[in-house]
Amino acid sequence: MAFSDARKERGLYHAEVAATERISPHLVRLTFGSADLASLPRHGFDHWVRLFFPHPERGDADYSHLPETFGVTGYLKYLRQRSGGRPAVRSYTIRQQREQEIDVDFIAHGDAGLAGPWAARAKPGERVALIDQGRGFDLLPDAEHHVLVGDESAMPAVLGVLRDLPSNAQGLAIIEVPDLADAQEGPAPSGVEVRWVVRDDRDARPGSVALEELRGHRPERPERVSAFVVGEQGLAAGGRRHLVDCGVPKSRIAFTGFWRVGRAAD
Repeated sequence: MAFSDARKERGLYHAEVAATERISPHLVRLTFGSADLASLPRHGFDHWVRLFFPHPERGDADYSHLPETFGVTGYLKYLRQRSGGRPAVRSYTIRQQREQEIDVDFIAHGDAGLAGPWAARAKPGERVALIDQGRGFDLLPDAEHHVLVGDESAMPAVLGVLRDLPSNAQGLAIIEVPDLADAQEGPAPSGVEVRWVVRDDRDARPGSVALEELRGHRPERPERVSAFVVGEQGLAAGGRRHLVDCGVPKSRIAFTGFWRVGRAAD
């Protein structure tokens, strides 16, 4: 399923905050639970959702008029809600999925953005809703070498792909974090090297360290590469450009900018 197709997924689910945990200097993990989530499909890999949550400046939210999908029609229905009760919405990858629960990791860096500050202060029992959006990663059956690249905003997506790749997969994963303490252990095929790179310079553009690391990698058989480059827009666009220059066919590169410097990443 390509990124353009994932938006066609249907399904509105209601849940509430079941637990909160500060798992690293820049990450907060919220567990959402409900009987509703028992019917949420398991797409695996980078399974993502539109998450609706209370606006941190307006308090509780009205989830009674949300759409079943979030294409053009669904988005317009969302915008027609009374602004005072309209929940905030952001896109998030499911970190882990269980029978009636999901975990979602939020980047929490002070008061910047909407989702991060809300997640940092969220309490068990707060209500949310989500729309299933499927997954963006396509497993190419003829891939001999996987290239996975992301910044901290894309860490759940890259780790999800690593978790669900075939056990005999080969390749390289590059994940950039602002602090090495933000790195997470997770299952990955033994043939895929996982490199954690740290953005030590606070003034450096997010994704720039991962992009520089990627530029030092030139696959031997580019026609058999499967690439997944996600995160800040400069990383996604620059990573795709490098891989195309290496001879990787554009059709074998999944890339998307989750956010852009100068705009809220959460």
